[in-house]
Amino acid sequence: MRRDNLTWESEFVLLGLSSDRRTQVGFFVLFGAAYLLTLLGNGLIILLIGLDARLHLPMYFFLCNLSVVDICYTSSGVPQMLVHFLLEKKTISFIRCGAQLFFSLALGGTEFLLLAAMAYDRYVAVCDPLRYVAVMSPRCCAGLAAVSWLVGLVNSVVETVVTMRLPTCGHHVLNHVACETLALVRLACVDITLNQVFIVASSVVVLLLPCCLVSLSYAYIVAAILRIHSTGGRRKAFGTCASHLTVVSMSYGMALVTYMQPRSTASAQQDKVVVLFYAVVTPMLNPLIYSLRNQEMKAALSRVLMRSPESKL
Repeated sequence: MRRDNLTWESEFVLLGLSSDRRTQVGFFVLFGAAYLLTLLGNGLIILLIGLDARLHLPMYFFLCNLSVVDICYTSSGVPQMLVHFLLEKKTISFIRCGAQLFFSLALGGTEFLLLAAMAYDRYVAVCDPLRYVAVMSPRCCAGLAAVSWLVGLVNSVVETVVTMRLPTCGHHVLNHVACETLALVRLACVDITLNQVFIVASSVVVLLLPCCLVSLSYAYIVAAILRIHSTGGRRKAFGTCASHLTVVSMSYGMALVTYMQPRSTASAQQDKVVVLFYAVVTPMLNPLIYSLRNQEMKAALSRVLMRSPESKL
């Protein structure tokens, strides 16, 4: 196609989840409640870790980073989604679309890498407990977190640039709830081989490699747990990893299926489900998964409440 025939849109129209008015109002209430729960749950975790010195440990340092990522990630797309549920025409400008894509990719990639860092923390805690304090030093923890954020940002910059540069030649209707890589690539009216290469490369860096590291860590963890003779010791060792393993299973599963196969015939509806899962469901469930079975978090909440001015009245 000749260069002078290529065009870029100034705004996109999002089809959303449904065109039925009542259904959209129902979605507004449902996702609005989930968004509030996400902010409250993750905000409470950050507050507790910041206020309670007993939680100033590597595991909770990474959990605090994960909560920050979850708040930012869900806030990058859900508020706009809620507004669109109440509007007849759901439009988003080219700049806002690029910004939304950048933040979702950056924060999503950072979360996957943080989960890998947390798996390494659990590996050291279970397999080498005597050297845990020395290995998981503040410098090491800060370095792992910094690398996670940096790689997520760099990956997002590259993928956002190669995606948003694609001309659409008049096509501006996105069959999606948000600006998402695969949905934008489908609108392109030029060869997308380069984009497919970048999608696969990005998936390898922020999905496949971290997933392999997590799997390797848990292989060693399971082997170490099986060498423990007492049932109580095995239960305690597994209990330290159960919450993280649950979150890892949720986070990596659908993403690997979706983004490792950019040429697949996955439907637009499937893409919407994946985006909603990561933007709404996962950030809402993470605080529950990490706190309900965590006695230290419950104890920290009790200590903070006991120190509050109201409790002294």
